[in-house]
Amino acid sequence: MSSPTLQVIIGSTRPVRAGAAVAAWFADVARADSGFTVETVDLTEVGLPLLDEPGRPMLGRYVHQHTRDWSATISRGDAFVVVPEYNHGYNAATKNAIDYLWAEWRDKPVGFVSYGGLAAGTRAVQGLRQVFLALKAHPVSEAVVIANVAQLIEDGATVAATEGMKLAAKTMLDELARRNTAMRRLRAPKTADGRSRSVAER
Repeated sequence: MSSPTLQVIIGSTRPVRAGAAVAAWFADVARADSGFTVETVDLTEVGLPLLDEPGRPMLGRYVHQHTRDWSATISRGDAFVVVPEYNHGYNAATKNAIDYLWAEWRDKPVGFVSYGGLAAGTRAVQGLRQVFLALKAHPVSEAVVIANVAQLIEDGATVAATEGMKLAAKTMLDELARRNTAMRRLRAPKTADGRSRSVAER
């Protein structure tokens, strides 16, 4: 059986941003952990316009190719780690990308790596937890919280991680893996009587 796919989503789309370096550091940690196949999803590269689907995302009847492509990307993921921006809340690009879809997020675990000054982006995470809960995704309580991030970024691209950050990342990855194992049954195709096919075929 192939490893589940963890997608690390870079929320910031600013030309000069800490999020790309933070996400790259975490993705390297996740690959070394080897519990997941790791993909980095950069919302700058995804380039979604402001939500322009005429139908409700819950229906999944997408008319635009950029939505179909985005749906295919997120459908591929088994778990997510969002690296949000930090101005006392999540940024517009992150919320827009989430709102394009519905079923693609459902019954999948979500973790957060936040960064900023003294508050370390925790306000953004508090808001995003509520957003993902509304989509029936499952935010984990474990998180990586990086205060005073500017002091940890070297040459604009490399994060000098503390031991606390490394431990928090490992703890969150373990919980994401545990939740994903449990939630695969919820995501499994259903039989005619409503049971998950993985259970019915035992």
